[in-house]
Amino acid sequence: MALGDTFNTLTLEQAKSLPRWRRPQALLFLMAFAMPIAFATWSALLNNFVVEMAGFDGADIGWLHTVREIPGFLAIGVIALIIFIREQVLGLISLMLLGVATAMTAQFPSLGGLLFVTLLSSIGFHYYETVNQSLQLQWIDKKKAPQTLGWLLSMGSAATLVAYVLIVLTWRAYDLSYDLVYWLAGGTTAAIAVFAFLAYPQFESPNPQTKKMVLRKRYWLYYALQFMSGARRQIFVVFAGFMMVERYGYEVHQITALFMVTLLTNMIVAPLLGRAVSFFGERAALVFEYAGLTMVFILYAGLYHFDWGPWMAASLYVINHIFFSLALAIKTYFQKIAEPGDIAPTAAVAFTINHIAAVFLPAALGYLWLTSPMGVFVLAACMAVVSLLLSLLIPRHPEAGQETVFARPLPTAAE
Repeated sequence: MALGDTFNTLTLEQAKSLPRWRRPQALLFLMAFAMPIAFATWSALLNNFVVEMAGFDGADIGWLHTVREIPGFLAIGVIALIIFIREQVLGLISLMLLGVATAMTAQFPSLGGLLFVTLLSSIGFHYYETVNQSLQLQWIDKKKAPQTLGWLLSMGSAATLVAYVLIVLTWRAYDLSYDLVYWLAGGTTAAIAVFAFLAYPQFESPNPQTKKMVLRKRYWLYYALQFMSGARRQIFVVFAGFMMVERYGYEVHQITALFMVTLLTNMIVAPLLGRAVSFFGERAALVFEYAGLTMVFILYAGLYHFDWGPWMAASLYVINHIFFSLALAIKTYFQKIAEPGDIAPTAAVAFTINHIAAVFLPAALGYLWLTSPMGVFVLAACMAVVSLLLSLLIPRHPEAGQETVFARPLPTAAE
């Protein structure tokens, strides 16, 4: 008997009789709210914490993010774990681990200590994200997926906004410590995960998931999009915020205020972008995203040549996040072309593919950053161009057998 079988198990159809707050989609929204409380707080304080308390330089921050991405590269291990543990239970356990590890972060103000605690929190984060993506695609109807994913993004943005507002209002006013803030944020996420574990029944998806690694040739474009997305996003995640602190001297409350503006924008824009993906299709949405990201990264590179100042850098940061919200189109593209039973194992495989470049890029580019920060963003722009070219291969109406513009309908749904 798998862990979690002792709890009441309901099909998605049976779950419709539950109060709204106990239904599968409500659980997805609760988890979407819980995760960013820990992760957003960790991210908001990280650059200042490592510079002020641990004396990091560009190479150190690169190594930290390389270690952080190793569990993402090993997310394929989820396939082995779901043989014994329900996806829903695994997701909540991972969320608890993220919260506990975040709470402990300030206890390790050194390179070695931060590498250790970051590895723990990253295992929780990446395994949660892998399972969460799988559950979203299993529990949400295809026709409503873009809009619902947009609202889930908005919920995550709302949780992040709460964390940022509290930091901005209290950090200087009450002279808070890194230790206290990390404990409160991580503890809150862990507590919500425990509540969700106890309060919700186990939901049975209509399609049993394949519990082995799945690699299909007809998913190749999805894999390629995931690889490029992971490589490109790493450059932004690692170095955009670090640049604000290192080059422009942003303090904790200032960098958090920037994050807060970004989140407010995403809360408004994400549901609209979900509707846009539903209306215009995945191909148009991703072409628009990657064309925009190409220009943003070129302008980031220009910051080091023309020195347009901190306001330009802040504006590009917000715009970049708006474009990133369109990445939900990759999820809905896969949902349309996938065999229903492939969703869980492919989510794990895709997460691993997404993190192949993430394992070595931060450390390697950390050394490039020491000599040419502009070169880092030029490389990101080139990656965005490659993603743009790949997105042009998505058909207007993707489905099984019509995965790319070159594909012909297959006689059967699976290869």
